[in-house]
Amino acid sequence: MRLPVALERREFGYPLAMFILRTIAAASLLFLLAGQAAPPDPGLRLWYDKPAVAFEESLPLGNGRIGASVFGGVATERVMLNESTLWAGGPVNPEVNPDARAWLPKVREALFKGDYKLADQLTRKLQGKFSASYAPLGDLHIETPEARIAGAAEFRRQLDLDAATARTSFTVSGTSFEREYFVSHPDCILVMRLTASSPGALEFAVRASSQLRHEARIAGDGDLLLTGRAPVRAEPNYRGNMKDPIAYDESPAPKGTRFAARVRVLGTDGKVERREGRLVVTGASEALLAVAVETSFVAFDREPSLGPDPSRTTAARLDAVRGRSFESLRDAHLADHRALFRRVSLDLSPAGGSVGQASSPAPASVAVGQASSPVASALPTDERLRQYAAGAPDPGLEALYFQFGRYLMVAGSRPGGPPLNLQGIWNPHVRPPWSSNYTININTEMNYWPAETTNLAECHQPLLRFLSGLAATGAVTARHFYGCGGWCAHHNSDVWALSNPVGDLGQGSPVWANWPMGGAWLSLHLWEHYAFNRDTNWLRATGYPLMKGAAEFLMDWLVEGPDGFLVTAPSTSPENQYKTPDGYVGEVSVMTTADLALTRGLLLKVEQAASILGDDPAFRDRVRKTLDRLPPYKVGRLGNLQEWYQDWDDQDPQHRHVSHLIGLFPDNQITTFDTPELAAAVKRSLELRGDGGTGWSKAWKIALWARLLDGDHAYRMLRTHLRYVQPTGVTQYGGGGGTYPNLFDAHPPFQIDGNFGGTAGIAEMLLQSHRGEIHLLPALPSAWKTGSVRGLRARGGYTVDIAWKDGALAEAAIRADHDGTVRVRHGGTISELKIRKGETGRITGD
Repeated sequence: MRLPVALERREFGYPLAMFILRTIAAASLLFLLAGQAAPPDPGLRLWYDKPAVAFEESLPLGNGRIGASVFGGVATERVMLNESTLWAGGPVNPEVNPDARAWLPKVREALFKGDYKLADQLTRKLQGKFSASYAPLGDLHIETPEARIAGAAEFRRQLDLDAATARTSFTVSGTSFEREYFVSHPDCILVMRLTASSPGALEFAVRASSQLRHEARIAGDGDLLLTGRAPVRAEPNYRGNMKDPIAYDESPAPKGTRFAARVRVLGTDGKVERREGRLVVTGASEALLAVAVETSFVAFDREPSLGPDPSRTTAARLDAVRGRSFESLRDAHLADHRALFRRVSLDLSPAGGSVGQASSPAPASVAVGQASSPVASALPTDERLRQYAAGAPDPGLEALYFQFGRYLMVAGSRPGGPPLNLQGIWNPHVRPPWSSNYTININTEMNYWPAETTNLAECHQPLLRFLSGLAATGAVTARHFYGCGGWCAHHNSDVWALSNPVGDLGQGSPVWANWPMGGAWLSLHLWEHYAFNRDTNWLRATGYPLMKGAAEFLMDWLVEGPDGFLVTAPSTSPENQYKTPDGYVGEVSVMTTADLALTRGLLLKVEQAASILGDDPAFRDRVRKTLDRLPPYKVGRLGNLQEWYQDWDDQDPQHRHVSHLIGLFPDNQITTFDTPELAAAVKRSLELRGDGGTGWSKAWKIALWARLLDGDHAYRMLRTHLRYVQPTGVTQYGGGGGTYPNLFDAHPPFQIDGNFGGTAGIAEMLLQSHRGEIHLLPALPSAWKTGSVRGLRARGGYTVDIAWKDGALAEAAIRADHDGTVRVRHGGTISELKIRKGETGRITGD
C-alpha cells in the first residue's frame, strides 16, 4: 500500500499524515483478511524512456526453452533469440586421459611430503577437455520506414513481471504505436503483436539473422525461416585470441546441433507480402505474429545432428496455433505464468504489515507485491537504480529486485528443459563469458538457491533431472581418472553432461580445473528438494540413488592423511590460492574446508535419507564410520574459520569465493545457536574478506550475514549488490559487482547467478528453516520497519506468510502440507503449532 503522493511530498502535516497512513494500513488489513483480492501491483515493472543499445539494457522473456531479449528500437526493433538446448559440441567421451589415474598416487605423495610446488605441477596431469559453449541462435529485426516514425515521441518500453510481457510504445503525429511481446510456455512460441491507433498506419518488415552458420529465407508456406547449425567447438573466451577458436564440421553429413526459427503472420487487417527474404506488412492497424524456435537436440548422449528436423518441428508448432486469437494466446500464457509467479508477494512499503488470509497459491487477481512510493516508481528503472546506488532509500526497488529473480526463474527454468546456465538462457555471444556453461563450483548451485524457498519447486526440476545424465558420465570420470566408484563432476559442465576435470589436458590452472566436488555440492540440491516437499517416493526413486552415488565417490576418494584423518587429496578451495609461511603461493593442498563441508554435508544427509527410507544398513554403517574419521573444523590464529588444512594466509585476502563458509550457507552444519564458536569464526572470516567482490559474491554474502542473524549487515550487502553498473562493465560508484540497467547481475560481465543469489538472500533475511524449526524474521534489517511477505516455503512442507510492524512480528500464518507439529521461533519466543494437512496455524507478535 503506497502513501498518497500528497503525503509523499509532505503537503500535509506529520500528525495528519500518520493518521491517514494508519487508516490505510488498517483498511488494507481488513481488506485482505476478508479474502478480497487487491489489484495487481503496477510497480512490478521495469521501464525505460529510451531504447536499449547494449544487451544489458534489453528486456528478457522466456519459457525455459526460448529466450528472447527485446531492445525496443523504434526504426529497427531487435529481438534476440536463444534456445536453451543450442550449444556447441556434442556428446562427450569421459575417457579422455588414459594416464590420469596413474598420476594420482604421485600427487598424493608430494602433498603428504609437503612438496606443494610439485603437487601443483603433477595435478595438471589429471585434466581433460574444456566444456562446450552455449550459443546465440539469432536475431529478428522489425524495420519500420523512417517516414512512418519521424518525430516519434512519448517513448516507453517496459517489462511487466506479473504478466511476463514486454511492451514498447511511442507516438507519431498523434498516432499511438505499441509492440507487445511474450514467450508462451503452454504454446512454446514467442508472440508479437504490433498495433497502431490510426487505420493503415502500421507498416513494417521482419528479417532474420544469426552469428552462426545460417540461411534466412521465405519458406514454401510463406513463413520467414531462419535455419542453421552450431559449431562443434567454440573455445572458452578466456583463452583469448587463438587460431580457429570456432570450428564447424565440414563433412558431407556434418555433426552439430541444428536450429530453426520460423516467423508467421497469424493475422492482420493489412496486406502481407514476401520480399527479399522479409515478411512485409503494410496498410495495417494490427498484426499478430508468432515465432517458433526449435533445435535438433534430443539428449545429452545423443548426436544432435540426427535429431528431429527443427524446420519441421517449428512448422508444427505454428500449425498448432493457427486460428488462435491474441487474447486466447495471452490468456493461456498469463494463467501459466501467474500460477507460479503469484505464489509469493513481498511488500516493504510503510503500510505493508498484514498477512491476509491465504497461505495457498494466490488467485489470479491478487496483489503480488508492492514496489515503491509513486515518486520512485515514476522514474525509469535505470535512473531509479542510479539514485538508489547513490544512497536514496527505495524499499520498492528491493522488492522489485526480489521478484525479478523469481521472474527469471520462471522464465528460464521449466520442467523438461535444461538447467539455467551462467547467463540463464540469454546470451548474445558465440564465445560467451566463461562459455556460458554450468559452472558448478558455486554459480549453478546459486542459480537454484531461491527455487524452494520462494515457492518455485517445479523450476528446480531441470537441475535435478540433469543430475541423472551427469551421474552417468560422472561414473566413468570417477573410474577413469581416479579409480573410484560412484560418480563425480568438476568445475564445469554443459548440456552434454561433461564431468571430467577441464583444462585441455594440462593447460588449465588446478585452482579451478581440478575440483572433483561438483557432484557432492549438486547432490545437496536433491536433499533440499526433499526437505521442502517431503516426497518419499521421489526420494526413493530419484534423489537417494543419485546422492548415494555421489557419496560413494567421496568415500572412495578420501585417503588417510599423515595425522590419521580421512582427507581429500588433491584438494583446492575453488579459485583461491594459499601462501605458505615460506612464501610459496600454492593451489593444491589437502582437505580444504570447502571439501570438508561438502563431504560432511552430503554424508550426513545421505545417511538421513537412507534412514528415512529404511534402506542400506551396511551403507549407513560405512557412512557413519567415515564421518567419525573426518577432521574437525578449525579456527585460525586470526579467529577466522580456516580455509586451508594448515593455518595459512590467503594469497588474496578479499577473494570473491567464500567456499570455506559453505557449512553456514547454503548448508546447515554451522549455526549461531548450535555451534556458536564456529559461527563466530565464520563472522570473522567474512569481516576479513570484506564486503567487496563480484556480483554473485556479494549475493552470497547477503545470505551468509542473514544466517548469522545480522540483518543490517545483510542489508548493507544488498545495497552494494544493487550498485548501478554501466553496460560496458564499469562500476560507476566504485568497487566490483553490481547491477546493470535491466537489473541483470554484473560480475561483471553479466552472470545471472547474482540475481538468484540476491533473491535467495532476501528470503533468508525473512524466513529460515534449516534447524528443524521455522524462524520468522531471523535477520530483519532496521530499514524494513514494516512490511509483509506471503507464500515463502519452509522445510518440512510449510508455506509461510509473515507481517511485521515497527521491526517486530505482527502476525504469521503457516499452512501445512501434512499433519504434524512444527516449532516456530520469533525474537526470543519459541512456540509449537499442531497443524493438520491443508490447514493454517497462526502466530501473533508479542
